[in-house]
Amino acid sequence: MQDNDLTVIAEYSTSMEAETAKSALTDAGIYSEIYNEHTSDIYLGVIPTQLLVRRNEVANAEKVLRLNH
Repeated sequence: MQDNDLTVIAEYSTSMEAETAKSALTDAGIYSEIYNEHTSDIYLGVIPTQLLVRRNEVANAEKVLRLNH
């Protein structure tokens, strides 16, 4: 795997929570993607929305999410 491969950094119950976290990461200059966004909203509480970042940005992304929690 390469450093720019995406990995799950967090899971959320709703897509709105994931979008809020993604926005904080974007503001910090960290690329992220959301996975299962629509499926999670349909199967609320069953399938989580996942937030993914590049492997080489995990530590920075975790800091940003902790500060914005």
